[in-house]
Amino acid sequence: MSSSRAPFLSTLSAGRSQMRAAAAVVLLSFLLFLAAAPFARTPLAPLPAFLPIYQSALVVVDVITMTLLLGQYAILRSRGLLVLACAYLFSASMAAAHAVSFPGLFGPQGLLGGGQTTAWLYFLWHGGFPLFVGGYALLKKRGSDRTADAASWRGELMAGIGLTLAVVAIAVGLAQQAGRELPLMAGSADGWAKAVVATITWGVGAIALGILLLRGPHSVIDLWLMVVLCVWAADTALAAVFNGARYDLGWYLGRVYGLAASSFVLAVMLLENSMLYARLVEANEAQRRRAAELHRLSTKLEAANRDLDAFAGGLAHDLQQPITTIGAFAQVIQRQSGHLHSAKDASHLQRIILAAGMAHRMIRSLLEFARLGERRVESSMVDLGTLVDEARHTLADDADAARIAWTIGPLPVVRGDASLLLLAVVNLLSNAVKYSRVRDEPRIRVDAVEDESGNPCLRVGDNGIGFEMKEAGRLFRPFERLHTDVAFEGTGMGLANVRRIMERHGGTVRAESTPGQGATFTLVFARAAAEDADVGHESGALPVS
Repeated sequence: MSSSRAPFLSTLSAGRSQMRAAAAVVLLSFLLFLAAAPFARTPLAPLPAFLPIYQSALVVVDVITMTLLLGQYAILRSRGLLVLACAYLFSASMAAAHAVSFPGLFGPQGLLGGGQTTAWLYFLWHGGFPLFVGGYALLKKRGSDRTADAASWRGELMAGIGLTLAVVAIAVGLAQQAGRELPLMAGSADGWAKAVVATITWGVGAIALGILLLRGPHSVIDLWLMVVLCVWAADTALAAVFNGARYDLGWYLGRVYGLAASSFVLAVMLLENSMLYARLVEANEAQRRRAAELHRLSTKLEAANRDLDAFAGGLAHDLQQPITTIGAFAQVIQRQSGHLHSAKDASHLQRIILAAGMAHRMIRSLLEFARLGERRVESSMVDLGTLVDEARHTLADDADAARIAWTIGPLPVVRGDASLLLLAVVNLLSNAVKYSRVRDEPRIRVDAVEDESGNPCLRVGDNGIGFEMKEAGRLFRPFERLHTDVAFEGTGMGLANVRRIMERHGGTVRAESTPGQGATFTLVFARAAAEDADVGHESGALPVS
């Protein structure tokens, strides 16, 4: 069972404490029943006000229970829950019909045809409710209980309510007809047929209880419905089998049992809702504490990142001078190569010079990377078409770039720092030139698309050597390279700078490739960075110059 469903009584498994409480209620009810049954026919003083008070309380309890169950149905969309909610709607409606039919309450013979109708309404009511519970037991499913078509739940709800009210109307009509054909009361005393009808009603409740027992696993609601059916049986026995007439001990006590039975599920649901609310308050407080701790750690991490950037920048700056000195003095010695003892010494000296040059370029790249993290982003509207043109002009002196067949599509206007975005585009284009120059007909395409979230994207694709996608994550790390300096020059900082620039703009950069078929790098801008109007820069395939 998923955690998202567990908090509901219809999905929460009954624990040992719940089972012990339910068993205690059933045992207490049974003992009280055994104690009261021998005295059920003891006549007591008639209290005409007792019935409307009892029926009104019963209707209120059933309506509230129905409302809570419908709330769970609206969330879980379980047809079983809908049937159970309709059971309480049926009970409330039948209780109201039983009250208005009671002799002497709203008239000498009630409003629906006299005492025989009242008796039949009682049994149809107490036999119909277990039938609804049995329907709930049959419809509830093991595991997921959600209906297949969630969009139709409102229609199912209205249909369920309408059908239930129709069943109530039919039951009232049957009670009036049966009251004329088969009387259950002889005046205010019980007739001979009443025991038979009561036994059948009792049997219907027992069948519903059996179905519910067999349809495991049992939720908390299942457990307390079993208690309801057990107490409901005691209600029927005391009020309609063991008693002898209206207003005797069994008649009064049976109705007390009925009110208690109707209240069990409501009481458990209200208690469980209170507990869930308390847990929600605790969870919110824990979430608030976690958010505060996360904010503290985030602030600490930002400070550490600033310190790290400052340290990297300072270290790179301080290393520049000794590296420059090493390279300069090595070149002085090289110019005095006549004093060297062998060609091997000259070769070693050349390696020192090359290594010093490489170290100097790496330090410059590290400085640039650190500055990108500290530099303030100056936001303005940036035409990516114009930006790509400027980036291509910076590559004009590159002989390899001159051989490229360029295809540049319409490009959008975005909001960002023009100089930083220019640096990112220059890095991507120079990267594409470097890795596609090995082709006889190198090609680079620059175009714009939108991703699945509607964010504007700038794509730079080439037909170069490509790379394995499992290595894609390494591309954007500082000083990470997939190829040696001998094959392709560079420091391994270009794409790391692109990633940092895009992060400063709230965007991302992605890479896709197939070895031997080229690579595509995509700059993904936040949707808010795109201008409402599409302002693009269009170009066809540019001729090789």
